[in-house]
Amino acid sequence: EVQLQASGGGLVQAGGSLRLSCAASGLDFDEYAMAWFRQAPGKERDLVACTSSISRGDGKTHYSDSAKGRFTISEDNARKTVYLQMNALKPEDTAVYFCAAERNFCSAWSVEYDFWGKGTQVTVSS
Repeated sequence: EVQLQASGGGLVQAGGSLRLSCAASGLDFDEYAMAWFRQAPGKERDLVACTSSISRGDGKTHYSDSAKGRFTISEDNARKTVYLQMNALKPEDTAVYFCAAERNFCSAWSVEYDFWGKGTQVTVSS
């Protein structure tokens, strides 16, 4: 059984930082693109960042325009964990953040992802 366990959310003031973690089990981590999406109340679930599989994709990282320069996605293959370091947080970053896995390539389309973790709430106060 594939499980993605996200953690690290919380309440932070604007300008602060958080690091989200997503521990994966039950899948061949090297063969999956790992992504972070977020969903604010009443809005679509949007891609924040993704890192493609090295073995089956291009091995590159991809960021939304809002995440570029502030957020960094990284992986620890030994721990099968993907991280999202979020710096210079803004109130508009407030959302539930989800990690997801897609076999091969990063995609901005949530429907293309095979597995999802439960979300972790990030709240940024002004």
